[in-house]
Amino acid sequence: QVLLVESGGGLVQAGGSLRLSCATSAGTFSSLGMGWFRQAPGKERDFIAGISWSTTKTYYADSVKGRFTISRDNAKKVMYLQMDRLTAEDTAVYYCAATKSGVAYYAPAQATTYAYWGRGTQVTVSS
Repeated sequence: QVLLVESGGGLVQAGGSLRLSCATSAGTFSSLGMGWFRQAPGKERDFIAGISWSTTKTYYADSVKGRFTISRDNAKKVMYLQMDRLTAEDTAVYYCAATKSGVAYYAPAQATTYAYWGRGTQVTVSS
């Protein structure tokens, strides 16, 4: 079982920035594909960004490309999401997710790719 804990959410004005963190208990963190999703009230959970276990490949939804940056520190077992130029449309609960170790196929935008999920952290952007 892998425990994921998000932090860093909060209230920010439009145009501002936040950095989310996702800390894990995984002993094999460096072999996990990781991702960020978000869910706004009344909407489905949407893919935001993903990063492969090797950190060489990153993936973004079109809605955040150029504004958000996903990264990971395998030594610290932490994943990050730097969010810049935030807008009211970015208001949502943000979830981090992890695959099982050594999955053969990593499809970062598919929620079914991930076996483990955090409880989420609220991000509210005031306009």
